Amino acid sequence: MNETIQGPKTTYSNPFAVVLTGGVGGARGARSLTHVFADDHLVVVGNVGDDELVHGVHVSADLDTVLYTLAGIEGPHGWGIGEDSFSVMDQLERLGADTTFRLGDRDLATCLLRTRMLQSGHKLSEVIERIRSALGVGTRILPATDDRLRTRVRISDGTWLPFQEYFVERGHRDHVVEVEYAGAEHAKPAAGVLEAIAAADLVVIAPSNPPLSIGPIIAVPEIRQAVVEKERVVAISPLFGGKALKGPADRVMRSLGFPAGNAGILAAYEGLISDLVIDIGDARDAEKLSASVMIHATDTRLGSPDGARRFAEWFQETFT
Repeated sequence: MNETIQGPKTTYSNPFAVVLTGGVGGARGARSLTHVFADDHLVVVGNVGDDELVHGVHVSADLDTVLYTLAGIEGPHGWGIGEDSFSVMDQLERLGADTTFRLGDRDLATCLLRTRMLQSGHKLSEVIERIRSALGVGTRILPATDDRLRTRVRISDGTWLPFQEYFVERGHRDHVVEVEYAGAEHAKPAAGVLEAIAAADLVVIAPSNPPLSIGPIIAVPEIRQAVVEKERVVAISPLFGGKALKGPADRVMRSLGFPAGNAGILAAYEGLISDLVIDIGDARDAEKLSASVMIHATDTRLGSPDGARRFAEWFQETFT
């Protein structure tokens, strides 16, 4: 069952879209949109706030998750590479190293290439383009910025933690009371990002964690302004009955003071979006949400190929 709760249907001819994404949910949202938009009609802008040096290599976890997902090689949990081996991690563990953050051998190869290219003076966007081409991904993928931008969280005891320490090493169990996007205020959008947003008929915010995955992207001032200026910006909620399928989105939003459920998603994107897509299971809550934003309900479970195609068909009928 699909239902449009509020607002008229808008038709675009020959649309071009930009999707802002981070995390597993965001990568799956981007994959679903590849069923709607041809390769040259879709640009993915990815989060770099969780980039980190791990085991001596530069990890771009969210960007790689998008790359692997669009290449069809992602692991069973949505991250890493499927059926990867872990010989390097196993040997590091034998040598006494902390391997809480585990990289598969093929995933490590991606990170080694990225580290070498960055150390040789290449921009992150150039690295991602190299990997995208090598993996045979047709959709263009851009980091939000080539500049250093890092997400940090402050937990209830007052300690500031780098994102990957909070998320992976500590299993995102801590109570988050503040989020910082260090470097965002001075960061410039990567080449092509502003041009893509300006050309887009539609900007889509994927079903990602608003503070931790989308927040670092829109913290770049020029990107936020470019999105604000768009007439149609559609956000896909990552929540189901007020809970996230994966990750701590609902807990983090609550601890940061956002309202519960999809009201919190609207608050997180206040002033940015024209439409919010929620799961059909939450359709009865739509009347409680903002009348200034069009609310749509459909099945937003995008983990399976069938779910992705079903959502794509609904999205195409509703927005294109």
